[in-house]
Amino acid sequence: MFEIGKDIFKHGFYGGQADRTPVARLRIVYWVFFVAFIIFALRTLQLGIQGTDTVRDVVGVSGWDISRADIVDRNGEILAKNLESGHIQLVKKYMEEKDKEEIARVISELFPYKYSVADAMKLIDSTKKYKELKKFASPEQIKKVKTAKLAGLEVMPVQFRKYPKRNMFSHVVGFLNKDGRAVQGAEAVFDDYLSENKDPLFLSVDSRVQSAFYEQLSLAMQKYQTKTAMGMLMDSRTGEIIAMVSLPDFDPENIGNYPVANRTLQTMRNPYELGSIFKIFNTALAMENGIDKEYLVNKPFIIEDKFGRPAAKITDVKSFKPPRPYLNVEEIMMMSCNVGSAQIALDLPDNAQKEFIERLHMDKALDLEMGRTERTMLPQKWGPVEKATVAYGHGISVTPMHLLLAVNAVTNGGFYVKPTLQKRGVGVVRAEKVLEEEISERLRAIMFRVAEETTAKQARVAGIKIGGKTGTAEKYGADGKVDRKRNVTAFVGIFPVDAPQYTIMIVLDEPKGYPRTASYNAVPVTGKILETILPLLFE
Repeated sequence: MFEIGKDIFKHGFYGGQADRTPVARLRIVYWVFFVAFIIFALRTLQLGIQGTDTVRDVVGVSGWDISRADIVDRNGEILAKNLESGHIQLVKKYMEEKDKEEIARVISELFPYKYSVADAMKLIDSTKKYKELKKFASPEQIKKVKTAKLAGLEVMPVQFRKYPKRNMFSHVVGFLNKDGRAVQGAEAVFDDYLSENKDPLFLSVDSRVQSAFYEQLSLAMQKYQTKTAMGMLMDSRTGEIIAMVSLPDFDPENIGNYPVANRTLQTMRNPYELGSIFKIFNTALAMENGIDKEYLVNKPFIIEDKFGRPAAKITDVKSFKPPRPYLNVEEIMMMSCNVGSAQIALDLPDNAQKEFIERLHMDKALDLEMGRTERTMLPQKWGPVEKATVAYGHGISVTPMHLLLAVNAVTNGGFYVKPTLQKRGVGVVRAEKVLEEEISERLRAIMFRVAEETTAKQARVAGIKIGGKTGTAEKYGADGKVDRKRNVTAFVGIFPVDAPQYTIMIVLDEPKGYPRTASYNAVPVTGKILETILPLLFE
């Protein structure tokens, strides 16, 4: 365990460095966003109070007993709320003969487009014992019935769940089905609390940050015509999920209008090969095992079988141009060199790679507070070829959540923290020590150089130091062969790099266009998100 708030904030916004890069642009963006948010929040609050009071007045205080607590974000903004309306119905067994004509008149006034007084009398005199006149009647209609006080013309109070953010929080919040049962998301995870309490449930998510993720991922999905798009932001030490978006999505108030597949939370349920991000772990293993040498990287690396015959040829992309023939461990990760990574992996002790994957909990499904992830897909054997390819993220498939947690663990000082959807304060958080602080610090330094000097440049934002790593992996076709036209691209970032407070991850599945690499799509999407959210996170 470790103290939250004792060390993560000690370096402040600049990460403890003397460099004081101007933050004027961030401040301008912040204030524009802040003013717009305040106006929107006040108007929403006004409408919410008016609407709630009106319904309470017309239904009657005695019937106002909300049976499910609100769900709110970390700032108190409503994500799910029970409202009460009423069904207007005609129940003949309660009706008195003397009131029939008056009931007919009121029905005609309520629904003039449907019933004349004569039509209403025919309905009253018919053999039907019960008739539902209007489901979810308007407040004005309910008030008229309550004011009339006519036995047999009744209002049956009904509650229904509203989700003001609709699609934007669909996977995080979940929904209630037509029987009122909680289905996925916070509705299901915290069902007992929501059913038994009146006080709101505070989630860890921030609506403002979620909105930025949702907007940019939606635009990216259109621009690159992706199959799916997803993003997450987690507090590095507390495990609080600040934002989590999975596209395609659904409207929790209109479930039937969307394919069932849209309900899948891609970040937890779909395993992917996530490419060169795995070089972070390969480098950590090299450091942990004291590997300190240079490797020849200016030509393909041939892996031989036990008979000395070529078993596999490891190559880099055609654009890869090493500054010199031999590179050290840090340079291999910074330049995302496959040939060098493969050679490092083969120099590791037997089972070291497999043990490290198990240590970072990437070897199996995760049972998390927010549900169970899909299981990972590991090599069936760990021969030389498998060791080499896993070193740069091929031949191993994990969910984005697996990878986010693993990267967070090796960069936050070496603590594996499980994620939560609950808002946490400063205090003690249970965590598992998985890596030495010194190695974690060295990894952060390399990731900073990646963001400053190589493929992740477009994720940089003035005023804060960001570290990152890209990943691009080709998918397999139905025939089991690599399909070079179908990629998964990803970017994982940490910031501030000297004392990480947040870990971010963006994944795009099958982006179209060329080139189809993370530096051309996942990275600029991340940069646009960061530009919007940084003033909100460090206000």
